[in-house]
Amino acid sequence: SSDSATDPAAPYRCEHPPYTPQIISTSPLIIYLHNFTTRSERAHLRQKTNGTFRRSAITSPTLHSSIRTSTSTYIPSDPILSCIESRALTFQGHDIPPSHLEPLQLVRYLPGEHYSFHTDWFGNPAYSSPSMGGNRKTSFFAYLYVSEDMIGGGTNFPMIPAKRDERWCGILDCDAEYEKGITFRAVEGNAVFWENLREDKGGGDERVIHAGLPVVSGEKIGMNVWTREGAVGEEGR
Repeated sequence: SSDSATDPAAPYRCEHPPYTPQIISTSPLIIYLHNFTTRSERAHLRQKTNGTFRRSAITSPTLHSSIRTSTSTYIPSDPILSCIESRALTFQGHDIPPSHLEPLQLVRYLPGEHYSFHTDWFGNPAYSSPSMGGNRKTSFFAYLYVSEDMIGGGTNFPMIPAKRDERWCGILDCDAEYEKGITFRAVEGNAVFWENLREDKGGGDERVIHAGLPVVSGEKIGMNVWTREGAVGEEGR
């Protein structure tokens, strides 16, 4: 069961939590997922990657930029990671094989760190060639750890119309200006899913441009789950 994730003596069985989807936008498709990961899964991922975080890069492992100032790491494969991967694939239907997933990435934000506006899909075909699996079709950003003193660090989608009903305020920053779109609060255990590519026009959807806003205080650890159009080859990994 999920409790065995942190008990090496217990037999592990992949059991998915009863997470709840909530549609944020249908065009582009953005879905919020309540309780997408379990507490024991989050603890396991943090323990397994402790001490491995390095300065986050853009498009290649060696290209650093002031656009992205967080630290990140990749997660060694194990049954718990495979369970989370299967959850992400099942959510999208039954037609996407595991080979279309990029290696899952953890990203850590400390005070002052951010990721400026960007898209997960690539405009440069050098990073979306068939040997790399094509372009990034979908994204999940899951909040794995949010410290109690966390301020800031939301995920902003400036081109998605703001919500005006106060019932959204549990997951969205209702104090943000309407002209700045929507900003997801960092809520541990929850996740945001969206589609990156447009079926009607082809290519990347500019409307899913987003930013990891600066952390004012505290710490946030998130997880990126990216699905490509095709099988991710060694070059893509």
